[in-house]
Amino acid sequence: MTVFAKEEYAARIKRAQTMMSQAGLDALLLTTEPEVRYFTGYLTRFWESPCRPWFLVVPALGDPIAVIPSIGAELMASHGIKDIRTWPAPQPEDEGVSLLIDALAQFPTVGTPMGQQSSLRMPLADWAKLNAAHPIRDDAGIVRRLRLVKSDAEIAKIRKACAIADAAFAQVPSFAQPGALVSQVYRDFQSACLHAGADWVPYLAGAADQHGYGDVISPASDTPLQNGDVLMLDTGLVHDGYFCDFDRNWSIGPPQTQVATGHNALFDATQAAFAATKPGAKASDLWRAMADIVGATETGRLGHGLGMSLTEWPSLTAQDHTELVPGMVLTLEPSIEIAPGKLLVCEENVVVTATGADWLSTPVARDIMVIA
Repeated sequence: MTVFAKEEYAARIKRAQTMMSQAGLDALLLTTEPEVRYFTGYLTRFWESPCRPWFLVVPALGDPIAVIPSIGAELMASHGIKDIRTWPAPQPEDEGVSLLIDALAQFPTVGTPMGQQSSLRMPLADWAKLNAAHPIRDDAGIVRRLRLVKSDAEIAKIRKACAIADAAFAQVPSFAQPGALVSQVYRDFQSACLHAGADWVPYLAGAADQHGYGDVISPASDTPLQNGDVLMLDTGLVHDGYFCDFDRNWSIGPPQTQVATGHNALFDATQAAFAATKPGAKASDLWRAMADIVGATETGRLGHGLGMSLTEWPSLTAQDHTELVPGMVLTLEPSIEIAPGKLLVCEENVVVTATGADWLSTPVARDIMVIA
């Protein structure tokens, strides 16, 4: 099963090949799950096995070459990849490196992503062996530039993921009552996401504490919810290989004034950033629109790109001057300190259009939601 029609992947390969010719590259070497899937549609959870590397070579001329463990050959072939070279992994003495060196021999100049947010999914010893036989250079930002702008088909997948999360968030008041353990609320929310249509929920973070919370990345505790708590859930669920990433806040019982006014400020900041989201604007412009309302922040950024990965390019910071173009999908994520050691965070998902922006998540109301 492919997530998109074969024409979608053919168009991606063609764009990459044009960029490779301009950059003087004969091929791209890809080693991570989103990169391989971007050009093939190869969607499997088997990447969770760290003992198996996977490689895809995209030539500047011709069709892709997959160098993968034999267990993945049938699925890869179902995606229209004809040149598939396999080995019986795990095979520590040679995890596909010899096959990969042979595959790259016909391409004098090969690039792989080496910039910000890139990673290498193969043993470093094998990387050294590969470079000794065939030195690899930077891909000149080709993969980043391709993934930065989403097609209409990709945007539809992200929009669906957001709709699934919207439906799950609507269920939270039914199980996040006073006395419920925060850890159970997390489990119930993940279950709600799956029942609403998520394929899996690889990311769920949040917080619950009196009159605001101190951080937004800690695992759930077995502490029961009580009146005066602010509960926040932030999900990155997946639908057809694409993420959403937004959160919601609830006050357990009537909110304190600082909580109510803080949530109002987050709403205003999000709306200001949404109004600033348009072609030609910079990522830093969106940061400024939010920072002017919520004040200085130590979090480093107030949003980011979104797509096949939970966080992508660009970062909404004062230093990131990436120009926005139609097709970019972004999170708007202002945070505000409402008291020493207490903060609130709000996050929405939007897409840049030809005339401005469009909501992908259903934007939250200005007043914080209350669970009585």
